[in-house]
Formats: sequence, structure tokens, C-alpha cells
Amino acid sequence: MTTTSSRQTEKGSLAVLRRLLPFLLPYKRQFLLAGIALVMAAGATLAIPYAFKQMIDLGFGGAGTSSRDHIDLYFIALFGVACVLALATAARFYMVSWLGERVTADLRSAVYRHVVMQSPQFFETTQTGEVLSRLTTDTTLIQSLVGTSISMALRNALLFAGGLTMLFVTSIKLSSIILVLLAVVVLPIVFFGRRVRRLSRDSQDRVADASAMAGEILNAMPTVQAFTHEAEESRRFGASVEQAFRTAMQRIRARSLLTVVAILLVFGAIVFVLWLGAHAVIRGSMTGGELGQFILYAAIVAGAIGALSEVLGEAQRAAGAAERLLELLSVESPIQSAANPRPLPPRAANGAAVSLKNVTFHYPSRPQYASLSGLSLDIQPGETVAIVGPSGAGKTTLFQLLLRFYDPQQGAILLDGVDIRQLDLGTLRNAIGVVPQETVIFSANAIDNIRYGRADASDEEVIAAAKMAAAHEFIERLPEGYRSFLGERGVRLSGGQRQRIAIARALLKNPPLLLLDEATSALDAESERLVQGALEAAMMGRTTLVIAHRLATVQSADRIIVMEHGHIVETGTHASLVARGGLYASLAALQFSPGMATG
Repeated sequence: MTTTSSRQTEKGSLAVLRRLLPFLLPYKRQFLLAGIALVMAAGATLAIPYAFKQMIDLGFGGAGTSSRDHIDLYFIALFGVACVLALATAARFYMVSWLGERVTADLRSAVYRHVVMQSPQFFETTQTGEVLSRLTTDTTLIQSLVGTSISMALRNALLFAGGLTMLFVTSIKLSSIILVLLAVVVLPIVFFGRRVRRLSRDSQDRVADASAMAGEILNAMPTVQAFTHEAEESRRFGASVEQAFRTAMQRIRARSLLTVVAILLVFGAIVFVLWLGAHAVIRGSMTGGELGQFILYAAIVAGAIGALSEVLGEAQRAAGAAERLLELLSVESPIQSAANPRPLPPRAANGAAVSLKNVTFHYPSRPQYASLSGLSLDIQPGETVAIVGPSGAGKTTLFQLLLRFYDPQQGAILLDGVDIRQLDLGTLRNAIGVVPQETVIFSANAIDNIRYGRADASDEEVIAAAKMAAAHEFIERLPEGYRSFLGERGVRLSGGQRQRIAIARALLKNPPLLLLDEATSALDAESERLVQGALEAAMMGRTTLVIAHRLATVQSADRIIVMEHGHIVETGTHASLVARGGLYASLAALQFSPGMATG
């Protein structure tokens, strides 16, 4: 309860922006230079009303040569002040703009680096479109804050403080009256500022919702078009955009009201005080130059307050954006490398040994259902083990636990006798090659897609892996061969070609443990024959686990594990399991009976 309460208190104020300090502190020197330029620009601005007072009282109010000398001097001084103001303003603009761009780039990199380190559990509950919205829209708001708003706030705070001081120097009575009136003005500004911040957060959430929806649909366009849902998806996105628009308009109306209130109250107070000053000049208790100076300083103070209210609105929006980004940065992945990781034993010539000891696992999103329950299994180095069973039996879950995308709630998994939780994540995953059921092809050329398996591989090694995966021939036929761009998600390739690219990627890695999740599922009969031969050669010298629904592809495995409802129900060879007449025999009968397709 205490944590929740304190978090809500922080969200209710601009204190959340203080959490951005780690991204600002590395650039103290640049902030110092920007501060110097800022002080010089503010000082030059504050010097202008005093120069006007001198011109009015000593120049226009006098006569003769002395008067002309004074007026020439003060005009030269005024131009000198303008030169200082111009140079200081340009320097301030350059430095704060640099800071805005630099801090935003650092923040984007930090958020992205943090997100890609998250476990799959994070992506079960977070849409990628929302993450992208935070990386783009939200960081742009923070860029505006760092690159403009902070500088404007400091500049106008200096002008406000300096202007107010000079108002008291000019006339204590009038300044006291205007100070009381300005204090009354601040209250509605603060009240409306809080409402703007809440609406800004809501507005950014609605934009993220629309982005997430668009990303999901654009990645599934063939399915959308196959079911003729284009109009429906357009309507859904339009409704989401309209919701974002309505929320944004609430924010805009609130900011407009804030601006109206601030300007009316501030300038109303100033006009009233200036009316009193005009009467003081008429009575002779104040000179014309002093009133002119007072008017200019009052305008500077009023302008500073108006600008501060505007900056406050921007800061409120940026606070909402910062909240959302810092939420991402505060998420801790439950899967972490060991604090003092153990090394793996030297690689054996025939692959890795794998042991599962009484493993029980529930997905975080389905805690009431055990995907694996009390599973124990020992796999010897160099052994090829096929895992079969109906959908939902826990086959793919087993692979995810081996890769340590999740940790089991009970039991342990050993790789070459070492609990994988005691290994560095990089060490563990570098020891495992995987060909997933859903192939991922990146927006790059063929050679870079295969080299994803091992970044330091030479072109010759990449081509050798492609030949082993029966991918070399079709790659050579592409317009630019291995340098051909494959399109987003590999849209220029057939399903079988994408699968062979993925197999080549895994073979290039040359791991001691190979995981094949329906590795030949997307291949036609001829390609399957080629790849099956390549995989059999690749299995030499390594331990291989194969998930397959088509039993024809696993008949030659050293051992077949049959799973159902998270348990191992049968173990043996193809022949022994068929003879036993259990679940495997039933699956085999469905696939191998006359009239049924075997592929």
C-alpha cells in the first residue's frame, strides 16, 4: 500500500521528471555552457529597460550638447546590449538543441536496449506497437522538454526574478501591489496545469493504442484480406484514432483555458498597476523614465509568467511521456544471468548432455494450468531424440525452458551437468541452435540473414551452411544472389525457402545442442528430402531434439518421447512404440493408414 501511494503521489507531480536526471548528468559541461549563455541573454534583456529609462530621463528630458552626448552614448550602449543578446541567445539555442537531441538519442537507446533484454513473459502482456509509440512519440516530447522547455523555463525564471527585483528598485509601492495580484494569478495556473498533465497522459495512451492496433493489423494483412476484413479493420482503427483525437482535444481545451486565464489575469493586474503609475507621474512622484522602465520590466515579468505557464503545459505533457518511458525502464526481467556464472565444461566431440529433473512449469499468463508437470528426462551426448504428441502436450514449452525464455517453478534443467540457471544467458544460448516452427526473416539480404547465426562468420562459412541446408541453389537464382534483399519478414521467399534460410542460420552457429521445432513443416516433398538429408548430416557430432507432427520425419531418431498434457507417456523407437499400441500407435495409424497423407 505504501509503495502504491508514494507512486501515485509522484505521478501526481512533476517529480517524475527528476528520474530523467541520470540521462542529463553525463552532459554537465554542455549544461554549464548553456547556463552561461542563458544568464548572459537574460542579463542583456534586463538591461534594456534601464537603457530606455536613461534615454528618456537624460536624453529626451535634457537639452544642449550634453543631452546629445548622452543620447548617442545610450543608443550605442543599447545596440551593444542587442549584440550580446543576439550572440548569447544563439549560443543558448545551439547548446540546448544539442542537449535535446543527445539526451533523446540516449533515452531511446536505453529503452530499446532494456526492452530487448526482457523475457517472453513481457511480450505476452505488452504490444510491440505500444513500445514503438513510446520510443517515437514519447521521446519526441522529452526532446522538446530538454531541448526547449527547460531552457525556456530557466530563461523566464531568470527574467521573472530579475524583472521583479528591478520593479521593486523602480517603485516599491507599485511592485508590492503587482506582486500580490500575481500571487493570486498563480493558483488557477497550478490547478489547470495538473489537469493538463493528466489529460496529456491519457492522450499519449490513446495514441499508443492506435499504433499498437495498426502494427498488429499491418503484420497480418494476408489474413485480413483473405477474410475480407479490410473495411472492418479500417473502421476499428478509425474509431481508435477518433478516441485519441477526442482525448487530445480535451487536453487542448484545457491548455487553451489555462492560457486565457493566465494572460487575462496577468495583464489585467499589470494594466491596473500601470494606471496607478500614470497617476504617480501626473502627481510628480515618479519620472517619465521611471514609468517607462517600470512598464518594460512589468512587460518582461508578465511575458515570463505567460511563457512559464506555456512551458508548464509542455512539461506536464513531457512528464506523462517520461512516466511511460520510465515504466518500461523499471520493468525487470525475471530471467537474469547468474550473478557469478559457471562455465560450461569443454565441448565434447559428440554434443551436449541434457537432463530435466522433475520439471513443473506454469506460464505466467495461465498459472492455473501446468504445461509441464513433474517431467524428468535424460538425453545423452550425440543422441537424437524426437518429441511427439498432440497440440498442447508441452513440446514447444520444453524448448522454451531449454533456451531459458522461462524458468520452471519446480525442478531443474542441466546442460552438461550444470544447472542452466547458473550459466550466463549468452553462454547458454550460444550453446543451442534452434530452428523455430515460425521462421523469422529480417529485412536484410540473404547473406546477412544467415550470418545472424554467427556474426563473425566469413562469407565462405555462410555459403557452406546454405549448401548444407539446401538453400544455396535458390539463393544463387535470386537477382543479386546472396546480396539480394529478402523483403520485410522475407516476403520475397516461399515458406520452404524461408525455412531453409533458418536452418542454414542454425547450422552456421554450429552448437552442441540443436533444437528443431517442425523444421521441415513448410517444405514441399522435394525440399523436405533435401533438407532432411542435410539435417541428418548436421546432427552428426551434436545432440538433437526434434519436435515433429509428421511422424515420417522422426522414424530414424534414436529415441522417441511421446508427450501428453505435460507428461511423458511413452518412450521408445518407432517400431517398439507402434507395437505397444498406445498413443504413438494411434497417431501413426492416423498418418500412415491407406488414403491418409503422410506429408
